[in-house]
Amino acid sequence: MPNDHLRYSGLPNAEQQRVFLEIVWADPIVQPALIAARDLDLPGWFIVSGVLYNAVWNALTGKPPGHGTKDIDLFYFDAGDLSYEAEDRVIEHAAPRFAHVPLPVEVRNQARVHLWYPQKFGRPCPRYENSAQSISYFASKTHAVGVRLEANDVLHLVAPFGLDHIFSFRIVPNHALDNAATHAEKGERAKRMWPEIIVESW
Repeated sequence: MPNDHLRYSGLPNAEQQRVFLEIVWADPIVQPALIAARDLDLPGWFIVSGVLYNAVWNALTGKPPGHGTKDIDLFYFDAGDLSYEAEDRVIEHAAPRFAHVPLPVEVRNQARVHLWYPQKFGRPCPRYENSAQSISYFASKTHAVGVRLEANDVLHLVAPFGLDHIFSFRIVPNHALDNAATHAEKGERAKRMWPEIIVESW
């Protein structure tokens, strides 16, 4: 059916949330990653961005799980120790928990992003107050999504710009930071993986 991949575009937010969470929980890469992250029990954690919306795009276009996904981003927030060494200890502690997950897991403390971001990208970023706030500063609104598996097996979703961009296969810029280059780069790569995608210019 033409444009069947867009069948959830434009639906009410509550329905899109239901479908989104059903798809990511059914994904054989996302589900074990969420369970392992919950067991790790890092403060303020979320699995974010690519592995989530890629799971949706793959499900809706009939592509295999993991198509187009390089890694899994796991955010946490610990302002008690902002040292590189503290973050590195968490990364080392987390590694064996994700040994059974078929993609590398990148663990990052969002409390210390402001310390390294200017050197890496040549411009400042805010000092975030929690992991959910950092998600709202992604280069594209489409990418701003995070999920946490709670102790009661409920999935907690953070999507500051909603989910319609994902279900509409549109990569929409987020002007919260000067991230034009990142937006364009990620958009070009996404179109190679999913030709159905439309990338809105910065």
